[in-house]
Amino acid sequence: MTKKKAGILLGVTSILPVIISVIVFYILRGPDVDLHFIITVYSVLSVAGILLAILSWFMAKRWLLLLIGLVGNGFVLVFAYFLQLAMGISEP
Repeated sequence: MTKKKAGILLGVTSILPVIISVIVFYILRGPDVDLHFIITVYSVLSVAGILLAILSWFMAKRWLLLLIGLVGNGFVLVFAYFLQLAMGISEP
């Protein structure tokens, strides 16, 4: 496998954490859900996706995959941050 093909594969793989986060969002919901677990899952997935997007850019020099990976995973990371912030405000 060439360096460019590996970079493209990493770029496509960097979009996968966003899709998994959306699936987790719709599966794990309700009033008795463990929010600490969900915040941890979102944070780990989004950081892994951001790292994969950066690695794919270094290997393949594809700007589109970098932007899609960074924006999608950045959105998930901001969502996890706001969820953590809301949890901190709501607890006494």
